[in-house]
Amino acid sequence: MTFARRTLTVAWKDLLVERRAKESLNALVFFSLLLLFLFQFALGPDRDRLQAVLPGALWLGFLLAGLLALGRAFQVERENDCWEALLLVPGDKSAIYLGKLVGSLVVMLVVEALVLALFTVFFNVDLAAAGAGLVLVVVLGTLGFAAVGTLFSAMTAHVRARELLFPVLLLPVLVPVLLATVEATAGLFRGEPIGAVSRWLGLLAAADVVYVVAGILTFDVILEG
Repeated sequence: MTFARRTLTVAWKDLLVERRAKESLNALVFFSLLLLFLFQFALGPDRDRLQAVLPGALWLGFLLAGLLALGRAFQVERENDCWEALLLVPGDKSAIYLGKLVGSLVVMLVVEALVLALFTVFFNVDLAAAGAGLVLVVVLGTLGFAAVGTLFSAMTAHVRARELLFPVLLLPVLVPVLLATVEATAGLFRGEPIGAVSRWLGLLAAADVVYVVAGILTFDVILEG
């Protein structure tokens, strides 16, 4: 099989498992809905306060939901004793990393699209003004998040305290992504053009490239470690 075909096979397998079981997707949707309820009660109707904290609240919801999704990226293989089969996949093992990354990215973007739709209802926010800029920020931010999360999920798959260790390892590395996404989203919510947040988009794009390349180069060692 070619490298691209191996990557797509792993991604399709993960998405097919998710479509049939729907365990992660249902949990993520329910968790995101609960977070929106809590944010609504905590922030109240004050429009000035909402304007100031909405970007952070939005990405906090994305972050917490993403932690749940990425934490289980390799649990299907572990729980069903398929880890050795994963190691026996022929060819470059980085195809497994990219396949897992694509699968996690698709699931996260689906949940985030639903969260954004509910976000407009709960907080009466017109996201149309942010337009394509917000979509670009969400995609770039989620890609960086998923790139690091997939790598650390494989690293902690066999650790007994993985639920605790995974976020402890992941969150410090995500600081550049979180900073750029929140700042870019805040600028777009204020009605600024996409050019005004280009420096944050540049930081996101650079972080994505670094994270994905680092994952490709180190995944083989991590998987067989």
